[in-house]
Amino acid sequence: MFDKVTLKLNVDPLILSALREDITSEDVSANSVMRDIQMGEADLICKEDGIICGLQVFERVFKLLDEESSVEFFVKDGDQVSKGQLMAKLRGDVRVLLCGERTALNYLQRMSGVATYTRSMAQLLEGTKTKLVDTRKTTPNNRIFEKYAVKVGGGHNHRYNLSDGVMLKDNHIGAAGGVKKAVEMARGYSSFVRKIEVEVENLDMVREAVEAGADIIMLDNMTHDQMKEAIEYIDGRAEIEVSGNVTRENIASLADLGVDIISSGALTHSAPILDISLKNLHTV
Repeated sequence: MFDKVTLKLNVDPLILSALREDITSEDVSANSVMRDIQMGEADLICKEDGIICGLQVFERVFKLLDEESSVEFFVKDGDQVSKGQLMAKLRGDVRVLLCGERTALNYLQRMSGVATYTRSMAQLLEGTKTKLVDTRKTTPNNRIFEKYAVKVGGGHNHRYNLSDGVMLKDNHIGAAGGVKKAVEMARGYSSFVRKIEVEVENLDMVREAVEAGADIIMLDNMTHDQMKEAIEYIDGRAEIEVSGNVTRENIASLADLGVDIISSGALTHSAPILDISLKNLHTV
């Protein structure tokens, strides 16, 4: 759940922007069928099995439209839900319920989809020391929601944004003139509290990264045999991350490596939504 400060400073502005995208002047359909204030109630129903996530955001959509709106939840973020399950009852001005419905569901379906996909991948690493982490491959302006969903699903967050940590990828290394030079420059520029991570693509780069004193070495798109050799060479001198097209279909094949971290962009860029509906709206 987002704390009050995060909610007001970082979450509310994004929700309001999404609402403004959907309502430029008025909800013509809602105002056509409901001319005056009339209280109503609707059911939040899950239409497939999965992990629910984003209930606070769902409620916030309606609260921002009308503080008098209320939601009675029967589940909490992280719960396993099933097809046909009644998850909440929403009450408020019918016009508010109608014009907030799609935005609220978009957030809830997307976040629940990410949490569900993450849970399915995290389960494949159970019993190992390896952490499953996300990447910056998130939907623009939805990172705060998607990274929260990864955590609810049992994963972990990598750096939040470019200001959050030093990661020297292929183009940084190319611009600097090599792994050693890139690490030296980063060490001289960044704060002492920040670790330096280096992305490597072959064993020569692994050796350079170790000799340069990198704190974290990311083995990117290397073969299984290459990764095993790299891990043996690193020999505890740096944390090890494995990355590169990691999905639910292939993550189990990486579990035996015993690395510290496996990162997957698929957690956010390839997770399907969880089908959820707001049904049975009626006046009360």
